[in-house]
Amino acid sequence: MARKRAKTRRHTGLRSKTTKSRTHVDRLRAANADLKKKLAEALEQQSATAEVLRLISISPGKLAPVFQAMLENATRICAAKSGAMYLSEGNAFRIVAMHNVSPAFAELRRRNPVFRASPRIALARAAATKQTVQIADVRAEPGYFDPLPGFSGEQGMMLAGARTVLAVPMLKESELVGVIVIFGIYRQEVRPFTDKQIELVTTFADQAVIAIENTRLLNELRESLQQQTATADVLKVISRSAFDLPTVLNTLVESAARLCEADMAAIWRPTGDVIEHLASYAYSPEHKHYMKTHPIPSGRGSVSGRTVLEGKVVHIPDVLADPDYTLSEKVGGFRTLLGVPLLREGSPIGVITLGRNSVRPFTDRQIELVTTFADQAVIAIENSRLLNELRQRTADLREAHDRVAAQAADLETWNRTLEQRVAEQVAEIERVGRLKSFLPPQIAQLVVSAGHESVLESHRRDVSVVFCDLRGFTAFSELAEPEEVMLVLREYQTKLGVLINKFEGTVERFSGDGLLVVFNDPLPCPDASMRAVQMALEMRDEVAKLSVKWSHSGHDIGFGVGIAHGYATLGSIGYEGRLQYSVTGKVANLASRLCDQAKDGQILVDINVFSAVETLVDVEFAGELALKGFSRPVKAFNVCNLRSPQS
Repeated sequence: MARKRAKTRRHTGLRSKTTKSRTHVDRLRAANADLKKKLAEALEQQSATAEVLRLISISPGKLAPVFQAMLENATRICAAKSGAMYLSEGNAFRIVAMHNVSPAFAELRRRNPVFRASPRIALARAAATKQTVQIADVRAEPGYFDPLPGFSGEQGMMLAGARTVLAVPMLKESELVGVIVIFGIYRQEVRPFTDKQIELVTTFADQAVIAIENTRLLNELRESLQQQTATADVLKVISRSAFDLPTVLNTLVESAARLCEADMAAIWRPTGDVIEHLASYAYSPEHKHYMKTHPIPSGRGSVSGRTVLEGKVVHIPDVLADPDYTLSEKVGGFRTLLGVPLLREGSPIGVITLGRNSVRPFTDRQIELVTTFADQAVIAIENSRLLNELRQRTADLREAHDRVAAQAADLETWNRTLEQRVAEQVAEIERVGRLKSFLPPQIAQLVVSAGHESVLESHRRDVSVVFCDLRGFTAFSELAEPEEVMLVLREYQTKLGVLINKFEGTVERFSGDGLLVVFNDPLPCPDASMRAVQMALEMRDEVAKLSVKWSHSGHDIGFGVGIAHGYATLGSIGYEGRLQYSVTGKVANLASRLCDQAKDGQILVDINVFSAVETLVDVEFAGELALKGFSRPVKAFNVCNLRSPQS
């Protein structure tokens, strides 16, 4: 009997082990299936992201296919039925992509792509808070579908049958660009989007911002290229048509109107108490004849008269809202007008006017471009004046037969002088543009004033060199977001730039938070060391104010300065098309090493600077410092503050 019971127990144990084994296998299979599902989802998300990035790379300047691909992928991967993408336009929204929306809603948005949204809906909430908004069940939201006066009430058309809504904002440096909205419809069930799905839509929103920024930069590049091309074309016309002022002026107004998206443009010349028409573009023949036969009275009643009167740019966003504007053009279709004076030695000799038939103010870039064209018009008019003088002299020569030979020689000389002046003026414009693109403003202006580029050649001069940078910036930049780092640098460099201009220093280089400023070259100054110290003291005060602000954001950032005085070698280095004004020598290295040793708030100077300013400032001996690259210890002094006049 005992043997039988033992046998029964063995059989029971075997069955239990078999059952446990099967359960373990089933769990492994379920885990494997779950893993495969997650891998498939991850692969699908990566594929969708890769497709969008590919479209961004192969479609520069084309946002529509990128937006549509983003929206379709986001809607599909999030298992939603429909979706839409909007861009922010002030207090309104513009729809830029739709996927699987109702035909009625699609037709409505095609006819009216820009609309104001009710503040109750997810779209407006995400835009207002700049945060992702998910509404698990829109039907449970009181008043969600109720229309509000002054706002679009068609959200019910879009959300018909929807229960769960997701709205993700598109942000560029905390600025709202647009909103991606996904509407989830799950068999009339409430089923919120998962964190992974929200994260995916957020990724698409970031990519959309990248695509928008790329398109903006590309458009700016194209616009800049068009402007440079137009400017070059005008310069060619001036050089080739020096004796044909109407051709030059007509080319100028046409280029200005086309590049600045104006409906019409004209050039006027003040003569006595009236302003006469010289050239125009895009006016009807009747209007052009009227302008030629009816000069404009001087005064504030017209944009041309006001520009001549004030001698500066006049921009009228809407003539109907300007009580001083009384010209008959006010009822002739013009709404936005721009007047830019043609200045010769500070006095207006003419005006370029641009007009638009709708209220659409001109941008700063467009006004700057028209100002460039105005300068070119002055050159052309001056050339014409010289030509008229030449022609008058020719007529005088013809009347004096006894002096034909001598006057003929003068005529030839005048011709050569005129051609040379035109060529020199064109060359100077081109040279100034090249210099200002890669040299500090003081150096570029010095080259232009000197009439040659010898100041760029390598030379030796006694200079004061200031080197400053931020304490703790490296640690801060390692922990902070890149956008926050750029914001701190922008504030810091803006404050310092104002002081550099105030004390007439020359910036040799920017290097992250480091800054090197030179005094006594290229512009000579007898008190170079004192200017450098005064600038450093004011820099220290300004950065101290910024440090208080930064500390409120949790950033511990200080400021140190090193100043040295001595001989250095200065001049341009680099290659054609990309030059840099540089200072080399022991004095530059010493300023940099002193800056490295300076603690927060310290301004360390060498013995030369100390000797030059010791009667004007309070200093303390900082010791003899062992500096890298210097074989002997260097005496250093810390500048505390300027002495009061009584002391």
